[in-house]
Amino acid sequence: MASAFSLTNTITFLSPTPTPPPHSPPKISSLRFPNSTTRITATTLSSSTTDSLASNNHQDAPIELRYPAFPSVLDINQIRNILPHRFPFLLVDRVIEYNPGASAVAIKNVTINDNFFPGHFPDRPIMPGVLMVEAMAQVGGLVMLQPEVGGSRENFFFAGIDKVRFRKPVIAGDTLVMRMTLIKLQKRFGIAKMEGKAYVGGELVCEGDFLMATGSGSE
Repeated sequence: MASAFSLTNTITFLSPTPTPPPHSPPKISSLRFPNSTTRITATTLSSSTTDSLASNNHQDAPIELRYPAFPSVLDINQIRNILPHRFPFLLVDRVIEYNPGASAVAIKNVTINDNFFPGHFPDRPIMPGVLMVEAMAQVGGLVMLQPEVGGSRENFFFAGIDKVRFRKPVIAGDTLVMRMTLIKLQKRFGIAKMEGKAYVGGELVCEGDFLMATGSGSE
């Protein structure tokens, strides 16, 4: 019985594996196991898998390394060379995107040391809506006072606002991201209409239409 059992096992072991049908495509394994170590190549990962891995790596990183800094197209010194405003009324810290004669995106870092917080309000520091509008108008000034538009810092005015809405309060610690887009320019009269939107953390907090007046320094 022992020899018969051994013979049966031998015959079973030596039986040929089924031959694949002709013209069938070769099967390529997405996983390789050289030296008993699992290896997953980049080409075997679907986009959803790579996104998942990237997300996991992002979550595993220390919080101080997760968020990149805003780019700097114009720093504060360059902004001061364009805008006439000074402390305590310069409300733009950095320009992060600029399209000549068309639009600009800038940031205002809202800090508890801003001079308006002691009075607005002592127990609940909220950035005044009128100062948000002023900050957005200054971003519009960065567009208007460029050679592509032809404005002059000696004769530049915030002429009007319309359809302004405040969606959420802006508080100390927030970063106000403001986009101003030139909608219509009447160079002959020195009048420009701009659309403004302001965001905190990707959420709209303020929006409105702005009217700017420009002219030469001699007028």
